[in-house]
Amino acid sequence: MKLKSLVVTLCLIMGGQLAMAQAKVADQVKEWERAKAYTKEYLDAMPESGYALKPTPEMRSFAEQVLHLADANYGFVSAATGVKSPYGQGELEKTTDKSKANVSTLVLASYDFVIDNIKKMTDAQLDEPIKLFGRFDMTKGTALAKDFEHQTHHRGQTTVYLRLAGVKPPQEKLF
Repeated sequence: MKLKSLVVTLCLIMGGQLAMAQAKVADQVKEWERAKAYTKEYLDAMPESGYALKPTPEMRSFAEQVLHLADANYGFVSAATGVKSPYGQGELEKTTDKSKANVSTLVLASYDFVIDNIKKMTDAQLDEPIKLFGRFDMTKGTALAKDFEHQTHHRGQTTVYLRLAGVKPPQEKLF
């Protein structure tokens, strides 16, 4: 009887650990899906003419800002997961077609790349160590968090671009 109780207890513990593992990946996916929806609202809010807007000559245009965000999504996730990016470093930001339709397609596809590749990960993989960009020691999960921080930073910068274009930014999406 004691053995049976021990086996049941071990199964419950292992099942709980498996549920926690799935929650970590599931939480990452949920947050990236929210970030994608929020970014889409920014892309949709900016009129076509605003995609070329530069607050100062030295700054990126709105299109370049969100394409930079997309480039980083590919770069960070490729480095964290080992999945080859379909684009070279900085390639999207240099694209010549900076129309609203093309930029929106490219940026949203970068979020799909992130989400699809996180879905393929396990909790254990999130804790695996990597050398991000060959220089920074961290876990794969931390690398994904750095990417999340980066995309949030650049999307946040585009709030000013929207205001300069006379557009009210989308309502904040924290949840």
